[in-house]
Amino acid sequence: MRTVRRLNNHSESRIDYGIILNVMILAIIGLASLYATTVMIENKSILPTLYHALWYCIGAIAILVAIQFDSEQYWKLSTIFYGVGLVLLIAVLFFHDRGLAADTGARSWFRLGPISFQPSEIFKIAYIVFMARIITEHNNEYTNRSIKTDWLLLGKILLFAAPALFLIQRQNDLGTNLVLLAITAGMVLMSGISWKILLPITLIVTIVGGTLIYLAAFQRDFLLSTGLVRPYQIARIDSWFRPFDDTRGDAYQLAQSIKAIGSGQLSGKGFGISQVPVPVRESDFIFTTIGENFGFIGAGVLLFVYFMLIYQMVQTCFETKNEFYTYIATGVITMIMFHILENIGMNIGLLPITGIPLPFVSQGGSALLGNMIGIGLILSMRYHHRSYMFSSQNDSEF
Repeated sequence: MRTVRRLNNHSESRIDYGIILNVMILAIIGLASLYATTVMIENKSILPTLYHALWYCIGAIAILVAIQFDSEQYWKLSTIFYGVGLVLLIAVLFFHDRGLAADTGARSWFRLGPISFQPSEIFKIAYIVFMARIITEHNNEYTNRSIKTDWLLLGKILLFAAPALFLIQRQNDLGTNLVLLAITAGMVLMSGISWKILLPITLIVTIVGGTLIYLAAFQRDFLLSTGLVRPYQIARIDSWFRPFDDTRGDAYQLAQSIKAIGSGQLSGKGFGISQVPVPVRESDFIFTTIGENFGFIGAGVLLFVYFMLIYQMVQTCFETKNEFYTYIATGVITMIMFHILENIGMNIGLLPITGIPLPFVSQGGSALLGNMIGIGLILSMRYHHRSYMFSSQNDSEF
């Protein structure tokens, strides 16, 4: 059995204050944007902003808890995390919030009194930790890499990814499935699988994706008959291709989003000032408030903060020199980057609308909690600054 032997037994309790600072800046931006959207622009109650602040407090506690566990403990708990996550994904199919399902079409939320909770957001973290263990175990069992062992690793990854993708698809949640696919792709790229395998797969995925887009544009009746997509997804593709052709119908949201961001011009109209109504502005389209209120400069500042956060997470990964942690960091960084690119991309019309929130800024407690736990995992790397070596002894420390 492959095991892990600790080379450096001491623990340097170091906090990465750079990461914490950037998360705090994003929290301020998020709360300010939510207040401007709900209270100043839409004349609603301040309660959503207060609830969001409460979720930040819960997320801060989650970070403190996540820091207390080191890589050995995460290794031991990874299978439990994954199993519990799958159970929750199954449970939400039967006990989901009927009201939200009727409004959104997705059976993804539990309802606990006034609080709704999306288990798939927390499952993303469990999935990352478990996949990190799968890849680490394989790479240290097969130190002499070959095409055969790389295919075996890819098979293991797909085997454990498939149940989650299936269950989330049953929830009718395309956005979360896209995030899981992005996480999987990022971890596969970092796993060391040969390009002789990855290149053909990339070409096949590109061809299939292009074919689906073509069918959605020109052969939609056939595509709908296959059951691969639903009518509302076709409508989103239409609005993506031609957002100003039907500004009173399905394309209204995207058209208004582009107008709002464009109207901010260089420096914006000012805090809480808006003349362009945008649906669901407080969650998936919070970037429109930032673009309209603070213009290109404000959007640029937000992107710079994201860049610094990701840069510092990558730097932490290189400093800790722990293979298991490296794959965890890869998953977390890929998750956050995909959220940023997809959310901002759909707000400005470069990508189709998928319902993916902007990390640390959009309203949404379970999404925020998942991101905060991910930050806790990264901070744990520095807090428990150790190096590990894998050996083939029978008694494992993990």
